[in-house]
Amino acid sequence: MKSRREFLKDIALGSAGLAVGLNAKSYARILGANERVNFAVIGLHGRAYAHLESIRQNKDAMITHICDVDKRELGKFEAEVKKQFGQSPVAQKDFRKILESKDVDAITNATPEHRHAPMAIAALQAGKHVYVEKPCSHNPYEGELLVEAQKKYGKLVQMGNQQRSSEHTIEIVRRIKDGLIGRPYFGKAWYSNTRKAIGVGKIVPVPEHLDWDLWQGPAPRKPYKDNIHPYNWHWFWHWGTGETLNNGTHEVDLCRWALGVDYPNTISASGGRYHFKDDWEFYDTLVTSYEYDDKMITWEGMCCQGKEYYGRSRGATIHGTEGTVLIDRSGYQVFALNDKLINEFKTQKSNTSQDLQSIDSMTTRHFENLINGIRKGEKLRSPIHEANISVTMLQLSNVAWKVNRTLQLDKQTAHILGDEKAMAMWRREYEKGWEPKI
Repeated sequence: MKSRREFLKDIALGSAGLAVGLNAKSYARILGANERVNFAVIGLHGRAYAHLESIRQNKDAMITHICDVDKRELGKFEAEVKKQFGQSPVAQKDFRKILESKDVDAITNATPEHRHAPMAIAALQAGKHVYVEKPCSHNPYEGELLVEAQKKYGKLVQMGNQQRSSEHTIEIVRRIKDGLIGRPYFGKAWYSNTRKAIGVGKIVPVPEHLDWDLWQGPAPRKPYKDNIHPYNWHWFWHWGTGETLNNGTHEVDLCRWALGVDYPNTISASGGRYHFKDDWEFYDTLVTSYEYDDKMITWEGMCCQGKEYYGRSRGATIHGTEGTVLIDRSGYQVFALNDKLINEFKTQKSNTSQDLQSIDSMTTRHFENLINGIRKGEKLRSPIHEANISVTMLQLSNVAWKVNRTLQLDKQTAHILGDEKAMAMWRREYEKGWEPKI
């Protein structure tokens, strides 16, 4: 990064008209460049727009670089960055070019899930801080590796479970820990949606706008089919992790946070692909359970059957010896043991499972927390060693579902005990030359 003096000198010598066309906030970012965190946003479909808005709202940050393997996404996002920040970012197709730039302080990673941990590790090795969308990894092995890499290279890694930065959630979790509902012992989480069938894909030529080889990255190579990109990869084991990691991560993490627990003793999962018959390889309906010595968490996911609970398509209830708290992104309710509502808080934003971009104040505050961590040493709300616990638990739900039996865990490492077949699913095979290493 250039110093403030160097930037002022550049402006004075050769850029007298630089401010023309820039808004005041953009100009202030340039003048304060020595204090600014320069972000590269990687993976520009959908969720990246929440990253853009969150960075825009934090005055100590700037988007200087963007990256995507799809030309259409790259061009569209470049125009939006210029509109919001008053200047065009450096646009690249290959994320490795981004990591070579000394102008980039931090990356945000909203790529498909099989790219999350390998790219985050590479960014740490290049001296960059990382904001990685959930889940932070494709498999438990990668999560372990990412935690080790963060410790080794010393840069910050924040995972995008943004409800950890929700003000009302922080408040109610604190009150639960202070005894609001007595001793909490059960967390029930759910997610409902009405996803459509993805059909049966056909092998077709790769579209001109897409670099399919770079898109696959660390995943062993497969031919391009017409029902994978840009979103349905979520439902294929080769690239995705299913709805538990795509959405269950948020509420299971919330339950774990409120109950004050880490890895459980056992994990079980039951469900199937019931609603449609197509290429979808995961379940569309799943009930998974995490059992501790004296507590329990469950998550129920229904991808295609949109029945809501408590009028909410997603949320969690925390049950204790003296009452229950219902929490979602739009507020909370407190119930006595007789189910009488005794306290309630509502935000202005409705709660829905339909919004892919999810531009909200929680995400803005989550980015603010990372930026303050980089600039001021503020403690992260979802540091990778903490976030990875929730992710690993949900990945093991997928393993439990695949082997169709309950998993016994080492509570310190989450390694599966006495089940070689299940433990063999701890990691994946990698394309030659792409395996993450530290």
